[in-house]
Amino acid sequence: MHRKNGNLIVTFILFAGLLSSQDVFEGYTLFTPGGGGGWGGATTYLMDNDFNSVQTWSHSNGPASMPYLIPGNEPGWENTLLIYPYRVDNPTMESGGVGGAFECLTWEGDLVWSYTLSNSTYQHHHDVEPLPNGNVLMIAWEKKTSTEAYAAGRTSIDNPLNQIWSTAIFEIQPNGSGGEVVWEWHLWDHLIQDADPGDDNYGVVADHPELFDINKGTAGSSGGPGGPNGDWIHVNAIDYNPHFDQIAFSSRFMDEIYVIDHSTTTEEAAGHTGGNYGRGGDFLYRWGNPQNYDRGNNDDHILGDQHSINWIPKDYPGGGNFILFNNGSNEALEFVPPVDEDGFYSIENGQPFGPDTYIWDSPYVNTPMQGGAFRLPNGNTLLTDCDSGDIEEVTSAGSTVWSYSHPGNNANIARAEKYATDHFDTIDDTLAGDLNQDGVLNILDIVSLVNLVLATEYDSMGDLNGDNTLNILDIVSLVNLILEVS
Repeated sequence: MHRKNGNLIVTFILFAGLLSSQDVFEGYTLFTPGGGGGWGGATTYLMDNDFNSVQTWSHSNGPASMPYLIPGNEPGWENTLLIYPYRVDNPTMESGGVGGAFECLTWEGDLVWSYTLSNSTYQHHHDVEPLPNGNVLMIAWEKKTSTEAYAAGRTSIDNPLNQIWSTAIFEIQPNGSGGEVVWEWHLWDHLIQDADPGDDNYGVVADHPELFDINKGTAGSSGGPGGPNGDWIHVNAIDYNPHFDQIAFSSRFMDEIYVIDHSTTTEEAAGHTGGNYGRGGDFLYRWGNPQNYDRGNNDDHILGDQHSINWIPKDYPGGGNFILFNNGSNEALEFVPPVDEDGFYSIENGQPFGPDTYIWDSPYVNTPMQGGAFRLPNGNTLLTDCDSGDIEEVTSAGSTVWSYSHPGNNANIARAEKYATDHFDTIDDTLAGDLNQDGVLNILDIVSLVNLVLATEYDSMGDLNGDNTLNILDIVSLVNLILEVS
């Protein structure tokens, strides 16, 4: 049964910023209009609650999705950096949400570094995700020929290109004014099928929810955005959980979200073992449409064309839960994943991943493309109606306490996010004990520290008790730090 909380649908006539109240969260809202079409330039806005532009950034190319703010080397808004994913001029693959690159800009709009992923095999599209270590995750289409698809057990190709565009995720590390790939994951390494017994990935789909059935879903179209394409999964959002070192992403065409392990090496990510959770690059969790792995029925099919999957931060109301914008039901949904304190997800034999319902839904918001939902520190939720260019902040009871409507005929806003007014007043130093600099404390840092101790070479990063010596006492200190944050 799907829970509905009976929120009243409240309609407001929205002009360019005409509604606010004392219940609104004090913050700055970041967004870039123009995400629904067009290839010209764009402007990113950072707006206060009184609809004043705190800062703007001009771009020569339109957005692929939403922008992000990240801290610079010093505290203060004037030292923040903007991560902006955009559409390249000549993408190698073209469908809805096509991008190709991102750039990192200073507060004044100067370029710090950028990276382009648009070649004969890969084409970035939609979202990116900044990581705590300064790297950036990128979603990409991965072109496969019909020959490769049939060899992997695909039974038909549904477009005149005779291609199927799978999904890959790349982690990009800044390297001067450019970047380099330091980690990657490919859906093509985690397939199953029950059509051809002669292929290595043959098996019973229902017995392997950790794998994706290559014969689910159509492979592109003969028309649509950009003309004929092989867009198969259509991933449209990506998020990172530093506490678990996990990645979540959303597939619009499959009506499903997925979680994978980021702690793996690239080699482990291509297999089925290794990493913090022992599963390699296989799915740790999936939710929204269990018929994709031959479990459940249509009553368990909850998501439809969803966007904006993200974890609610731990210290926010609902911390640790997932929230997303479900386009199919015209609302945002919050649900509680079946996860333990160590990041392991439970599933019963023969049953789909839970939960079988959600715990909160927003008032009615209709947009056929993109759309966003982000929990705020005070318990409100920021919603984005993409095609109307509307942003609303709603309470847990469904009341709208702040709203903004961007003027113009092409005001599409993929997603907006709100930052506290003091969000960048202070910045954290490098996490004590984070020896591998991945933004999270875990067993990998213990391994690094043990190696330093065994090497008998002093390194101040490992001297956690400050006695100018590396020994077992530092390892004990690190274990205690890990236990404190877990």
